[in-house]
Amino acid sequence: MNKKGRIIKSLAGFYYIENQGEIERTRARGNFRKRDIKPVVGDFAEYTADEDSEGYILSIEERKNFLVRPPIANIDQAVVVMSAVEPDFSLNLLDRFLVLLEHKYIKPLIYISKLDLLEDTSYFEQVQKDYKKIGYDIFFKPEDLLEHFKDKVTVFMGQTGAGKSTLLNKIAPGLTIETQEISDKLGRGRHTTRHVELFPIAGGWIADTPGFSSIDYEVKDAPDLNEAFIDILHYSHDCKFRECTHTHEPGCAVKLAVEDGDILDSRYQDYLQLLSEVQNKRETYAKNRSKKG
Repeated sequence: MNKKGRIIKSLAGFYYIENQGEIERTRARGNFRKRDIKPVVGDFAEYTADEDSEGYILSIEERKNFLVRPPIANIDQAVVVMSAVEPDFSLNLLDRFLVLLEHKYIKPLIYISKLDLLEDTSYFEQVQKDYKKIGYDIFFKPEDLLEHFKDKVTVFMGQTGAGKSTLLNKIAPGLTIETQEISDKLGRGRHTTRHVELFPIAGGWIADTPGFSSIDYEVKDAPDLNEAFIDILHYSHDCKFRECTHTHEPGCAVKLAVEDGDILDSRYQDYLQLLSEVQNKRETYAKNRSKKG
């Protein structure tokens, strides 16, 4: 009899599927490889599992989103862990995470760690107010996150050494996720996450993801980037030109909003930096194509 469930762990060629509280071990059939399809954690799968034999995944439902690193699908929200110090806080890196998540239609929740190492937290209180105005929630206490997990698949991501695993252990102490002290020599932590797995918590599912300090975002052009900055998107509807890049065009409502203080200058500068990177990538790709041609 065929069944349906969610893949909650992938390890050593086996896929563990949760179905109404039961977890069954399966393998993927060979035709997945032929079609260049690889099941990942978070996928909803149809599978067969007899009592006396190993189960096999028969098909995978269409994904609503997908993260490449690590491979995980159908994510509802992400906790972006940013440290106040050690490593130093970066608005630019935060905005890069937000662009990635907005592009994937994943709701961001921002958590600032290591505030206890500071005497004065007024800067972060201002950041909290500024980003709340944009539409993002910033949390300072682990317990304040718990109420947001019910009926959601939540991933945790953040810069290496920001205390992501420490946060997870505070939220779900039974998981005992490995932590690694920051290397003083390198100024960054080591990756401690070895495989992807969903853990049940507070009526939902959470997944740990490797920390990293740079992001492979998949925004390919100016319109995509415009959409991923939700504050810029809001004002861009009033721009004179439909595909305004908010750089040199006359009648740009976004530049006016920056001047009036309705869009943070730091956000606009990060947008310009990412736009330059996107445009340079496109130019490099076009040059490479012309060389091959």
